[in-house]
Amino acid sequence: MTTSIHQPMNGHRAARLAPAGGGAQRAVVLAGGRGTRLAPYTQVLPKPLMPIGEQAILEIVLGQLGDAGVTDVTLSVGYLAHLIQAVLDHASHLDVDLTYVHEQEPLGTAAPLRLIDGLTDTFIAMNGDVLTDLSYDEMVAHHRAQGNTLTIATHERVVKIDYGVLAVDDSGRLCGFQEKPEIRTTVSMGIYVVEPDALDYIPASGHFDLPQLVQALMDDGQPVGTFRHDGLWFDIGRQEDYATAATAWLDREARIHERSRFRISAA
Repeated sequence: MTTSIHQPMNGHRAARLAPAGGGAQRAVVLAGGRGTRLAPYTQVLPKPLMPIGEQAILEIVLGQLGDAGVTDVTLSVGYLAHLIQAVLDHASHLDVDLTYVHEQEPLGTAAPLRLIDGLTDTFIAMNGDVLTDLSYDEMVAHHRAQGNTLTIATHERVVKIDYGVLAVDDSGRLCGFQEKPEIRTTVSMGIYVVEPDALDYIPASGHFDLPQLVQALMDDGQPVGTFRHDGLWFDIGRQEDYATAATAWLDREARIHERSRFRISAA
């Protein structure tokens, strides 16, 4: 059984115009996973609440969405949902209205969308643990300009192989050799811009993931596009990746703060 609970944020959100680029005003943040690769941290703390300095990752995500003109965010929560709500209920600095959809059993990354009312216009769907400086405004504008039903944010990832890689034919003869090659691949960042029509491709019940939704749209000939981001993006699925991401992000914030101080002093 899956129930839906809608709970507005405490406080008042300031009146705000939609961004000039026509950005989405609605977002769905997926924050129900168990984050097993980050254990033992995630045995006591859901991954979206992992700290980056003085803020949780989820607070950073919601602040960025608010800055991009998003006014309403629905969080799909499950594992340790009470902790997520407790933190966000006291985050009066966030300039968005929040509601929650509770999963009593894991539904995947696409199935929770069928539980959410009012997705009648272009919206953003994303993981709640994405640390990036991607421009949501630019991604939504690109999505609309391309006429896509769904657009996936992408990033180039370099995978280093720590071994010599051999090319061998059927007879066992060596055809080629590469010593510790680097493989460049285009990967999904876990951020999507979605049209309401895409929701028709989600089954009425059961587990369903966003990659399955993407495949269903492609199988039906629907336009699915990509938006390449060459800036910062961190996958914090493993402990060593989380440590790297936290350090790099705080260094970025310090540089931004220093540039801001310099501009004020120069003025």
